[in-house]
Amino acid sequence: MVGQIWGRARASHREGIVARKKSLAGQLVKAYQDSKKAKAAEQKRLEQEQARRARAAEQARTREERARTQQEREQAREWERARKEKERQDTERARKAAQIERELEKRQTAKKQDEERRKRDDAKAKATAERQAKLARTEALKAEAVDRTTQVQERIESLEAILLQRPTVLYGHRTAVEDAFNSSGPDGLVEAIEGSLAELPDPEGLRGEWRAAFAPETRELVVEMDLPGQEVVPPVAQFRFKATAPAAVVPQPRKEAEVKQQYARLVARLALRAINEVLAASPPSLVDVVAFNGHVRSKDRATGKAIRPCLVSVRSSREDFEDLVLDEPMLDPVQCLRRLNAIVSQHPYDLEPVRPVVTFDLSKYKFVPEVDVVAGLDSRPDLMTLDPIEFEHLIRRLFEAYGMKAWVTQASRDDGIDAVATNEDPMTGGLCIIQAKRTKNTVPAEAVRALAGVMHDKAAAKGILVTTAWFGKTSLDFAQRTGRMQLIDGRGLKALLQEQLGIDALIGLPKVPPGWVPEDLK
Repeated sequence: MVGQIWGRARASHREGIVARKKSLAGQLVKAYQDSKKAKAAEQKRLEQEQARRARAAEQARTREERARTQQEREQAREWERARKEKERQDTERARKAAQIERELEKRQTAKKQDEERRKRDDAKAKATAERQAKLARTEALKAEAVDRTTQVQERIESLEAILLQRPTVLYGHRTAVEDAFNSSGPDGLVEAIEGSLAELPDPEGLRGEWRAAFAPETRELVVEMDLPGQEVVPPVAQFRFKATAPAAVVPQPRKEAEVKQQYARLVARLALRAINEVLAASPPSLVDVVAFNGHVRSKDRATGKAIRPCLVSVRSSREDFEDLVLDEPMLDPVQCLRRLNAIVSQHPYDLEPVRPVVTFDLSKYKFVPEVDVVAGLDSRPDLMTLDPIEFEHLIRRLFEAYGMKAWVTQASRDDGIDAVATNEDPMTGGLCIIQAKRTKNTVPAEAVRALAGVMHDKAAAKGILVTTAWFGKTSLDFAQRTGRMQLIDGRGLKALLQEQLGIDALIGLPKVPPGWVPEDLK
């Protein structure tokens, strides 16, 4: 209990001590708090004073700031007004400058557009002018092509009409020609006929010099005439317009074969017309036969020398010639001359000459009789006196008499062929190669073998070798073995000429060949 009481007493004592301590502490705390509050109040007062002063200073600064700001604002406003005014002025100047620039640009654009429009118009006008000029040139070239083609065609037609457009006034000259002969003899007759022919219009510039001679004892008039050269036939068939650049009129060459054919037919027409004119102007009581020789003045291509080859020679009686219908358009002048047994160059365009049937010395008007290859003059022709070309033509006529179509090859590049003939029979016909040997000696076997080689090369159905001489046994045996070759010696040729052409020919060999008799040469 005591312990409890003691314990309570000590607890109470401790509580009293604690209470006193709390009281003292409270006083101290209170005093500190009061002191602190006083200091805080003083501090607050000081702070408030400072704050007041600060506010006053701040207000002063604020007023100054406001004044300065107001001044700055005024100044800024002045500057802004000045800037805006300057900007306005600059904008106005820029606007005016831009407007001026736009105006200038607009003017330049309009000027450029006008320039471009003018250039377009000029280009269009130029293009139109060029098109029109090109069209006009094209039309002009086309017209030129047509015109030049027409001229060529008219030239060809005029050449083809030479024989049909014969003069009819010559018949009225016969009395004057007869009177001239009665008064001045042959010279007067020739002069009167030449005068009559000279009065005729020149047919297309084709009439050359005339020369004539008359033999009253034979009633034969010989005439020589210069024929036109090959250039008389237009080498151009037509002219055509070439549209590809550069546009032009270009000639279309005539085929060489056509040119040569046209020239050959022209030579034949001129020969027939000349004979017709001479017979028309001469009295039938004086002139019964006309011999015509047609020559061409040219230059030898091999030597450059002047030449005058005879291209056609014909001798015809008045009766035979007047039997011809020269006005018939279907008349073939070449065939007509053949009917008159004329000697005609097979290649007149190449100036291949023939020997005239009759020639004469113009200075003395004396006739010099020559061998008539085909026509058959009063004297018997000797085959050995014919030149190689005449002999080939004679062989051609012989095979034509058999109904074959034959022609003589050119003197060069003929592969050893003298003539070619075709038989148009559908069963037995074909190409036939012909070689003519005008020789006084036996034909060598090599010539026969060469003909066989040409036959093989040309795929000919038959080969014929004709000669004025004879063949040896080797040649005859070789020809028999081939089965497609025929050898005709001089005796056989002589018989064929008599049979087919009515030519009683001589063979002037220096000796009688083996197996022949002298009568075989006569």
